[in-house]
Amino acid sequence: MMPMTAPVSRPHAVRLVVSDIDGTLITPERELTPAAHKAAADLRAAGIKLSLISSRAPRGMMQFVRALDIHEPIAGLNGGLICDPDGTIRERLSLAPAVAKQAVEFLISHGVEPWLFIGHDWLVRRDDTPQVAHEREVVQTTPVRVDDFAGHYENVGKIMGVASDPAALPGVERDLANLLGGKASVHQSSPIYLDITHPQANKGYAAKELAKLLDIDIRDTACIGDMNNDIPMLKEAGVSIAMGNALDNVKAHARFVTRPNTNDGWAYAIENFVLPRP
Repeated sequence: MMPMTAPVSRPHAVRLVVSDIDGTLITPERELTPAAHKAAADLRAAGIKLSLISSRAPRGMMQFVRALDIHEPIAGLNGGLICDPDGTIRERLSLAPAVAKQAVEFLISHGVEPWLFIGHDWLVRRDDTPQVAHEREVVQTTPVRVDDFAGHYENVGKIMGVASDPAALPGVERDLANLLGGKASVHQSSPIYLDITHPQANKGYAAKELAKLLDIDIRDTACIGDMNNDIPMLKEAGVSIAMGNALDNVKAHARFVTRPNTNDGWAYAIENFVLPRP
């Protein structure tokens, strides 16, 4: 069935929305629009819960949690860390130390700089790069600089590989996934970012856990996203929505396709594909 952009009847009454952030909820300028604020308020008025899910660490999500007055648990690190809005950790899935070490060494050998996320901490080998400066501004978090990652492979929730050459990243993603086999989940989350997490730590797992924590059937959940790492939750959702700016293979896994995030696509999706209508 082809994805739809016009309002149609939905198979399930939505009780929970699980939304990606970057490329989905916010604009390319990383802003929440007035329409997004209104759509979130309309969800609350309709009794529909809203949770956020992201490859970001939870600290980098909190600005939007506060702005939208979200009281539900959220999932960071692609589902590797589920916490309450106050930052209290509810669940965590960590890479095996040997797997984390293997992934880091592979990335470095292929010219991809690794960052480690442990709990709420973000570890880097260099804190003076343009990518670190950009990420610090985006997630409003200061990294912890370490000389190397030896001794830091316990409780790693996510490794982010940062590519200087975006064209090389799909090949690195494929080869690292093959190398690690079923010992890790490897997904590209942006043109320059590659996320390596516990094999269960993907957005599909996290969406189900968030629904379970809220005592909601996953079939009564709408999930919305734009990148490859969103596909696992789109597969689980009762109502799956891809952004208009999403990759084509992401759209192929969605029941609905909304407008892009440059044209209030998130708000349009909420108003037309989620909220009940007479």
